[in-house]
Amino acid sequence: MFRSGFVALLGRPNVGKSTLLNRLVGQKIAITSPVAQTTRHRIKGVVTSDKGQIIFLDTPGFSKPLDKLGNYLSDESLAALNEADVFVLVVDASQPPGRGDLWVAQQIRETGKFAILVLNKIDALKNRPEVLIEHRMLYARLFEGYADSRVISLSAKTGKNIDELSEAVIRKLPEGPAYFPEDAVTDQRMREISAEIIREKLMLNTREELPHSVAVSIESFDESNDERIHIDAVLYVDQKSQKGIVIGHQGSMIKTIGMQAREEIEEMLEQKVHLALNVKVRENWRKDPVFLKSLGMALPAGQK
Repeated sequence: MFRSGFVALLGRPNVGKSTLLNRLVGQKIAITSPVAQTTRHRIKGVVTSDKGQIIFLDTPGFSKPLDKLGNYLSDESLAALNEADVFVLVVDASQPPGRGDLWVAQQIRETGKFAILVLNKIDALKNRPEVLIEHRMLYARLFEGYADSRVISLSAKTGKNIDELSEAVIRKLPEGPAYFPEDAVTDQRMREISAEIIREKLMLNTREELPHSVAVSIESFDESNDERIHIDAVLYVDQKSQKGIVIGHQGSMIKTIGMQAREEIEEMLEQKVHLALNVKVRENWRKDPVFLKSLGMALPAGQK
């Protein structure tokens, strides 16, 4: 029997959902950073075996929206509740549960579908087993009395117990066909992944200075040259002062971001890349629905 279906990775911001997705598919398809709400889209990660095909949905973390971008991120996470056959609630095992975890668990419980509570980051507690035991008991209460659930402790960073999660998921999926080719790992196009890689390098290098103020748009992705792919990208910031931070002293920051992004994109594409980055100011872009739509972040009907 071949099984297939959609599995939503849900949870609060910065609990390691994207790292977990990358580990599950066996390669990097979602960017990661210490900054909350790094993920901006529902990225599909595909895992195919002789038992079936799992389509994991990596979602933005649930948090209170503060602008149009926040509304979009919240809607992306909520949409996964309707699309998924199985839910995986990812939590940070090194921290006790909070109100956000309780709220997400309640949304899952209302669906009545199978749920797996994943205690991630157990590697951070390898010398504190008593804390893991305590937190596991506290988190287990989120699904107390819920008939169809289980708890798995793992480390997305090291890969510990990852196979246990995949096996638990595939057993609960319905019988069905493969939705993607056997060798597919994501639904993302190369230009979309490239934009995300650029954004990741910017966040990692600027840290707290520009947490959510930058958007990346790929203006050109030219594959006509067999020897080198040419990519032109624009980094949008929403304040003039931020442009200087991105460019850096004598262009040092933008050079570093470009070099790191180019090297990773070349590794992904297995081809030489010419990457040109430009920085532009677009004030209040996070509140502009037209601009968000141009970036592939369309708001639901009725929202303006």
